[in-house]
Amino acid sequence: MLAYLVSAFQLRRRFRWRLVLPLVFLAGVAQAQDPQPSVPDTVLTPLETRPDSLRRRFDEERILTGLQAYAKRKTIAGKAVAALFNFTARAEERAGLDATLLDRQYSQHNFKIVRSINITTLDAFGYSINNPDRKPRNFLEKGGNIFHIRTAPSRVRQLLLFRVGEELEPQELSETERLLRQTGELLDARVFVNEATTTPDSVDVQIITKDVFSLSGSLQIRDVDAAVIGLNDVNFMGLGHQFRNRYEYGRASPQPWRYRGSYLVPFRNFVNAQVRYRNEYENKEIGAYVARDFVSINTQYAGAVALDFYDRLIQLPQLPPIPSDRLERLRYSTRDIWLGRALRLKSYDLGYENPARFVVSGRFLNTTYGERPIEDYADASLFLGTIGYSVRRYYKDKYLFGFGRTEDVPTGTLLSLTAGYELNELGNRRYYGVRAASGLYSVRRGYLYLSGEFGTFVRQRERDWQQGLLSTQALYFTRLYNTGNYQWRHFLWNRMDLGFDRRPGEQLLSIEGERGLRGFRSDGTLRGTSRFVLNYEATMYTPVSFLGFRLAGVAFADAAWLATTPGRDSPFLDKPFTGFGLGLRFRNEYTALRTIQILFGFYPRGQLTNNGYRIFENSGPIMTSVISTLPVLVSHRINSLQRRVFASHR
Repeated sequence: MLAYLVSAFQLRRRFRWRLVLPLVFLAGVAQAQDPQPSVPDTVLTPLETRPDSLRRRFDEERILTGLQAYAKRKTIAGKAVAALFNFTARAEERAGLDATLLDRQYSQHNFKIVRSINITTLDAFGYSINNPDRKPRNFLEKGGNIFHIRTAPSRVRQLLLFRVGEELEPQELSETERLLRQTGELLDARVFVNEATTTPDSVDVQIITKDVFSLSGSLQIRDVDAAVIGLNDVNFMGLGHQFRNRYEYGRASPQPWRYRGSYLVPFRNFVNAQVRYRNEYENKEIGAYVARDFVSINTQYAGAVALDFYDRLIQLPQLPPIPSDRLERLRYSTRDIWLGRALRLKSYDLGYENPARFVVSGRFLNTTYGERPIEDYADASLFLGTIGYSVRRYYKDKYLFGFGRTEDVPTGTLLSLTAGYELNELGNRRYYGVRAASGLYSVRRGYLYLSGEFGTFVRQRERDWQQGLLSTQALYFTRLYNTGNYQWRHFLWNRMDLGFDRRPGEQLLSIEGERGLRGFRSDGTLRGTSRFVLNYEATMYTPVSFLGFRLAGVAFADAAWLATTPGRDSPFLDKPFTGFGLGLRFRNEYTALRTIQILFGFYPRGQLTNNGYRIFENSGPIMTSVISTLPVLVSHRINSLQRRVFASHR
């Protein structure tokens, strides 16, 4: 009542008292009789005092507070809540972006002697690299670690670029940290110098790694007597061994089952050995290799030895007087050896190594056919040589393809030329190939990667080109946009493979899954000689956090053109296959759950399901395959394009 009287006194110069006093009286009566509204007017309430109606932080905090109180009870339900939830939020470190700063962050310790290396390995659940005090506290985290074997320190030492008693070369710490993060068994890693114990001539290096839960499996029931079973382990016995198995039974005759499996063993100095086996009705393969790639800019030597055997049924084009396509047996084996040498270039920056490298490499590939349907498949021995120039740097960022995981984005330039000579039963041939790639990063514009390569054989006498292949790739993702508490990126990815004058039956390219349309499945016979693929994805990280679940929304649109008709080199002559979908990606901050995606896709044509719809789930980001296509610019293992050019089994 007093407030209204004061307001009336201030307005006395504009209004007459005989009009103001009745209004004051009526307002006082109304105030005395009508109760105050229980819900505040959000239009008139100051912004800083309004409740957040979108995030509903008040309701969430009230629920969490109630659960915390309930978890303190000694009842069975209270103990169950205490076992399921940990109410301490996980802190995340913000990653930097400057590649130069990442390389020079320990430049003051260059060429000091490594006195000791202290390795700390953390289990998959309940621990945090950024929060050393974080421990497993609930039943799920502790129970999950029971079934997990922690990575052995000896496995971590295999990936180190430095040793005790040696001088610390420039960039070895940052490069080692990146290599640790790129392994399949580690979620994240930190490598740093213990500044408290460092001296003018020696350092102690601290290494902290956090594991992923390495075991995974799948079970798909297709019928009463038909199913698909998968079992994988990317860190067997904590030693970094990887085995993958996929068994399918209940298929139609003539072979009611099929199996695909592999086993990989890592050794010191980045040497890996793998054996693989595949048995299907139209495709049987067995092979083994030992390889060491150019994993770091400091790697001087790389090479591989591989032995493979193949037994396939291939489809030949229509030939009169046979009106239908034919399936013919093709058996052959290959022996592949290559060796490369990276040469350092002079650095004009004292204490900082030049990231550019000049690379030379050579390769020998021998192919022998045990059974062949036509004479076009001939025994051959191929000799190749490559020279190249590369420059590579890395940026460190988050929220690219993972969900808060530290990721290394490569940038740089690559140029290479390849030439070779093939000794062939049908006539000797020359081989020519060229490749160029570039990766650029801008804080405002995002990341752009472009690459192109072309390779072909030229028969010496006829001067005609054979088994040519042109491959291009473009990947672009925007910077991380922020609107309030929402963050999102856009991804655009294009891949093109155009085959020229391929051999009969060389329909090598697929558009299923990571090769083209995500979530797309055909009958297994959809192959072609050329393809053109477009992938678009939008990922939005929302502020929604209910009971610890962090939510991101994804939307995708894919299109793929595939040349399936024998004799046609252009994929644009056929109708494209498309896929559209929406999905959710979420991770729980309080429970021991990995990132999970539930996706809904629609495929107008080619999909196995009759209506074209499919709901599928996986435990990784939608664009996981993009990670493997990001340019490892220093690697000159002349194996990517050439193998697809002249080996019919790829």
